[in-house]
Amino acid sequence: MTSSDTLNAVFKYIEGNRTRSLERLMEYLRHPSISAENIGIDEVGALLVEMLTEIGLETSLVPTAGNPMVVARWERAPGKATVLLYGHYDVQPPDPIDQWVSPPFEPTLRDGRLFARGAGDNKGQHFAQVLAIESHLKTHGALPCNIILLLEGDEEIGSPHIADFVRANTDALKADLAVTADGPRHASGAPVIKFGTRGVVSFELRCRHACRDLHSGNFGGVVPNPIWTLVHLLGTMKNPDGEITIDGLHEDIEPPSPEELVAVERLPLDVEAVMRSLRISRLDAPKETPFYDRLCFRSTLTINGFHGGYGGPGSKTVLPSEAFVKCDIRLVEAQDPQDVLRKVADHVEKYAPDVEFVALESMSPSKTPIASPFTEPLRRAFVAAQGEEPLLIPAGFGSLPGYVFTKILGIPAFVTPYANYDEANHAPNENLTLSCFYSGIRTGAALLHELGSLRLGE
Repeated sequence: MTSSDTLNAVFKYIEGNRTRSLERLMEYLRHPSISAENIGIDEVGALLVEMLTEIGLETSLVPTAGNPMVVARWERAPGKATVLLYGHYDVQPPDPIDQWVSPPFEPTLRDGRLFARGAGDNKGQHFAQVLAIESHLKTHGALPCNIILLLEGDEEIGSPHIADFVRANTDALKADLAVTADGPRHASGAPVIKFGTRGVVSFELRCRHACRDLHSGNFGGVVPNPIWTLVHLLGTMKNPDGEITIDGLHEDIEPPSPEELVAVERLPLDVEAVMRSLRISRLDAPKETPFYDRLCFRSTLTINGFHGGYGGPGSKTVLPSEAFVKCDIRLVEAQDPQDVLRKVADHVEKYAPDVEFVALESMSPSKTPIASPFTEPLRRAFVAAQGEEPLLIPAGFGSLPGYVFTKILGIPAFVTPYANYDEANHAPNENLTLSCFYSGIRTGAALLHELGSLRLGE
């Protein structure tokens, strides 16, 4: 049997089991696993152990300081590549419930889409990987390469324990590369391979002046207003030209490579369509910065929420006593989260010493060179499975814990999204198109096939 015949046999198996695969995904999605509320985590962890053991993987539920990791492996192909497949079995809370057309944990088919919390993020995508593994085992009784499947239960609350887990299990997680099926395809509908993810730090700025709220007529202009204090402080952190003005924030940024600049130039873009879809009249400053440069190569400072004073109907002439603001900074290679937080804290101390700085969650960025020797087999897998060349994106726009693979395990890491661009992850009516689900299974199967054809060390 030729290499092509081997993969085609797997594709035939996948095609013949479409209905059963969908039914199994729907059953999986019926089980809530909300990490933020500690709902269903243990039950879904146990369900995965049973499911993965049944298809032929050596599987265990490994405790962490938070929710357990599900670790499954098949390592019976000596001399072949080992791929670490990462995903997460926890999901976001479904709120606001009243905006769901159908209940979030009652998977429902409408117009070629499966609606449920976790359909796209991330149960549907890592389940496609599982079915890809099973398809090889059912068709040929073996896998073309070695696999380690790592499913996390804390991703939706910032992956606070995965770094310690990976450090403590470097030998057990030893692999040649890591692949994560998460996030959406490109807005054009094209498949993508992402070569990294942005990091993130979150923090609060808290200000309190008077011991109680005051009458704005009796005390306005005399007692400092904490909202104004925060407004002025924020104005020193980012100027109207869109430049982040925190001292030293940009000094460690790794500039894009020529290959990355070429890849970004090739990405389809219709800025006017983006603006129409979001009902905005302009992009954020600086307007001369190219669209994808902003998302791949530049850090950001976002005000997530500003809280203080009166927000009810009508007016209330009050001088508030306290206010706080929540912010995040997206990081690019090679910014260090703790270093960035120190620089923000120093900036706050310099410009507003009576404001309290509170560091929250953080995650490092990660990046793999586009010139990686694994890029070509991944590209071939997409073409074989989907009949279309994937777009190459130097760094994903959101944040995933890919740094544990690149910076702790020291291996290249890739993100290969299987979900539709409008999956509505984290929002009501999250969904996965059936075409994306089935092409995800095919792509996962082709990926294992292509990695199995590699001659490592040559």
